Amino acid sequence: MRSDQDSPLQFPCEFPVKVIGAAGGDFLEHVLAICREIVGEIPPEAVSTRTSQEGRYLAVTVRVEARSRLQLDSLYQALHASERVLMLL
Repeated sequence: MRSDQDSPLQFPCEFPVKVIGAAGGDFLEHVLAICREIVGEIPPEAVSTRTSQEGRYLAVTVRVEARSRLQLDSLYQALHASERVLMLL
């Protein structure tokens, strides 16, 4: 893991996380629940969604207020561990 000193990011900072999964069901709420565990409350204006052309996939972008590189790494690990997440950017 890289430290904050090794990171090109300056913390705290706003950081967009894009998560892609199957559309339908509660995928959006699933992603937000994972994000809230790591970064705390997320305002509605920090969340955007886009459904794929055929409606099979949902892309969720969450702009989080990252306090450290360790926090971002933890968030990506938690999202990656979810079987419902197909892609993470």
